[in-house]
Amino acid sequence: FAFRMTKRRRKHREKFNIRFINKLQDRLYVGLFLKRGNLMARICPLFSGSTGNSTYIASPKGSLLIDAGASFRAICTALTAAGGSIDEIKTVLITHEHSDHIKGLKTLLSKTGAAAAASEKTLSALQSAGIIPAGTDMIMLESEKITELSGFGVKRFSTLHDCEGSSGYTLLTADGRKISVCTDLGRVTDEVRNSLYGSDAVLIESNHDINMLKNGPYPPVLKIRILSDNGHISNNACAAELPELLRRGTKRFILGHLSRKNNSPLLALNAAEAALTDAGAINGTDYILTVAAPAGNGVTVV
Repeated sequence: FAFRMTKRRRKHREKFNIRFINKLQDRLYVGLFLKRGNLMARICPLFSGSTGNSTYIASPKGSLLIDAGASFRAICTALTAAGGSIDEIKTVLITHEHSDHIKGLKTLLSKTGAAAAASEKTLSALQSAGIIPAGTDMIMLESEKITELSGFGVKRFSTLHDCEGSSGYTLLTADGRKISVCTDLGRVTDEVRNSLYGSDAVLIESNHDINMLKNGPYPPVLKIRILSDNGHISNNACAAELPELLRRGTKRFILGHLSRKNNSPLLALNAAEAALTDAGAINGTDYILTVAAPAGNGVTVV
């Protein structure tokens, strides 16, 4: 019993510490954002993880969502909390057709009239499934080609995942900033790396701790899928990419799509910070590192 209590307290303390650190950083970012008069680009993970994913990205020239993996009502509430509004969303970029990325998409497109932008295969899959309402403006994004959408130069890149047409995105702002979002991939390819290099801020997957996954409750077939080249990258795989990203200009890292059963924010942070420390970098001085919470995470100014 004493051992169980100790584990429970340790888990509670870990969650408290992560929330406290993120709240301090979020206040800093939001304060900076307000002080500059809304003149800076910003990224806000509204939802992140296996239960739902949606990211709000805004600049003085416009704003958009990447994925809509929560209910329409929840997305509206989260946008308001992040200082945005559903009325400003004219484009939704879709990474792939899995439910945790499109749960609220049909309602959102129907109620707002926003355009749906994705790879040809993703748009086709969503259209076949009846997710995209009739009359919706569908924008097919070709790999490595820049398309002007909602005030951003949007470039799609391919990711390895267990569906066809899976994508990550880089967004270029009018003032030369670059923001990238890359989750749901089983392996980091050269195409992914080259797309992320030079980003000012990156939201990157840090899905699982390998030991927790191997010893966890998932059935063997699901473990094999997650660990495959078409699954999800681990904390260690994510961490291995960060030093070179830092060297190429990234100063703000957001770890995303953490598994609730096979990971913890502290494990993800420790792996990432260890890799960056080994490269001679100091957290808070050379870079800023945060974890995207399952719901609500504040605003990161780029």
